[in-house]
Amino acid sequence: MIERLHRRYLDVVRVELDRMGCRDLTPVQAVLLANMGGDEIVMKELIERGYYQGSNVSYNMKKLVEGGYIEQARSEHDKRSVRVRLTEKSKAICDRLRSMKALEGAALERAGIGANELSNLVENLRRLESAWSDIVRYRR
Repeated sequence: MIERLHRRYLDVVRVELDRMGCRDLTPVQAVLLANMGGDEIVMKELIERGYYQGSNVSYNMKKLVEGGYIEQARSEHDKRSVRVRLTEKSKAICDRLRSMKALEGAALERAGIGANELSNLVENLRRLESAWSDIVRYRR
C-alpha cells in the first residue's frame, strides 16, 4: 500500500510538472529538490535522512546539475564531501510544488479526508517508521 501511494504521489507531481511545462525533470528529481530545502546540504545527508539510496542520489544529482537545478561544490575541508544547493530555477519548482500541496488539501477534503484524519494518518505513519527503525536497530 505504501509503495502504491508513493507511486500515485509521483503521478500527482508528474501532472504538476506537465502543467508547468517542465519536461526535463522527473517527479523523483522534483521531490528530491523539495526534500533538500533551501539550505546548502551535503549529499550524504539526504541518504542519512533515509529518503534515498546512495546510487539514486548520485545519479539524480548528476542529472540535476546538468539541468541547472542544483549547484554543487566540493567541501574545502573534506574533498570527498559534496555540498549542493538549489538554483533559482529549482526554487521556483519547489515553490510550485509547495503550493500544489495546498491544492491537494482541498482535493482531500472533497474526498472526505479532513485535517484531523490527515493529521492522524501522518502521526500513525511516523509511529510505523519509528517501530520499523527500532526493529532494524535493536532486534537484528
